[in-house]
Amino acid sequence: MSSTPLLPTTTSQSTDLIPSTHSRDAAFSKIMHGTSADEKSTFMAMIKKDSAAQAMAADAYFKHWDGKDGRVETEEDREERKEDYANLTRNYYDLATGLYEEAWGQSFHFCRFAPHESFHQAIARHEHYLASTMGLKSGMRVLDVGCGVGGPAREIARFADCHVTGLNINDYQIKRATRAAALCGMSNQLKFVKGDFMHLPFPDNSFDAVYAIEATCHAPSLAECYAEIFRVLKPGGIFGNYEWLMTPDYDPLNTQHRTIRLDIEQGNGIANLVPTSSALSALHTSGFTILESRDLSLPSNLAYPPILPSSSITPWYYPLTGDFRYLGSLGDLLIILRMTRFVRFMMEIFLRALEFVGLAPTGAARTANSLARAADGLVKGASEGLFTPMFLLVARKPEAEMSEEKTRE
Repeated sequence: MSSTPLLPTTTSQSTDLIPSTHSRDAAFSKIMHGTSADEKSTFMAMIKKDSAAQAMAADAYFKHWDGKDGRVETEEDREERKEDYANLTRNYYDLATGLYEEAWGQSFHFCRFAPHESFHQAIARHEHYLASTMGLKSGMRVLDVGCGVGGPAREIARFADCHVTGLNINDYQIKRATRAAALCGMSNQLKFVKGDFMHLPFPDNSFDAVYAIEATCHAPSLAECYAEIFRVLKPGGIFGNYEWLMTPDYDPLNTQHRTIRLDIEQGNGIANLVPTSSALSALHTSGFTILESRDLSLPSNLAYPPILPSSSITPWYYPLTGDFRYLGSLGDLLIILRMTRFVRFMMEIFLRALEFVGLAPTGAARTANSLARAADGLVKGASEGLFTPMFLLVARKPEAEMSEEKTRE
């Protein structure tokens, strides 16, 4: 197969999505994924890939991480990943989407858990909470920045009776999201668009509200990403975000801390995780007025924290630990079982066997191993108070006259 020219390559300049790369991305995606986006079975969608194309995507992705750990990684390594962020993110989701859907569902994010709350109920509640905090209302036109396969977009559109446009850098995920919207009868309420959130393909003042759920962590610069979101928001519009961030307890001089951060990054397609202070600064720099900012992973940041011993409070990361003590319902048994270390290990062995006999594409087992490493990094980062996937940011774009006044200043 002579598809090598279709795979975007790293250059000395930023690899932003530009029109000439759109067709190349689509052509490579068609070769790699074929008709797998139409598969009802998430497992079949995961393994029905072109093996040579997936091997190329895996090589392009893992070259950024091979031989790296917290002791030897340099700032130059991080800068190289940031320059290649578009390819990094695109290749990551080409490799990982099937495993995500098979193990987690179609909402690729974490959430808080109330005692005895089922997994999918908690996931939906997390999405509803963001929509409610932002004040989304019937008839609004809303942008979902980094929409995945459309799970949150469908839930929020139903919850708020609004129209949601999902932006995604990955062609395969757009096809999966579009297919799911049609199956739900929501094609008139949802639209999925190819684009890079560093250069949003929309005119100024296009949306009543914009949200991002654990997505803008892929940006090489939060300030530039938030500035683009500011641009496409209508004056007075609201931006709501669950951001992945390193907490103030993270010490960049601590080798163990750096290794944990790198494990999280390499297994999640992230070029460079930044501290909470960077996100707050980026919002200010972009022109937003911050309405709310708090780490929802900490029960102490809730107005009404659970009246329970700390050992009885369900941590957000419990599904990654495979800890059945926190099981919310019997229906969650399979989800939690899949995340145990034993089952993760057996899945990797199973995929290696399928690769060996040609029934799974090259790179599937390597990707499973990378996700397992990331899960361990996430648990360590959270349990040591170094990382949060749900730093809530809600901000408003000033009204027109206020924006004009700021410009004059």
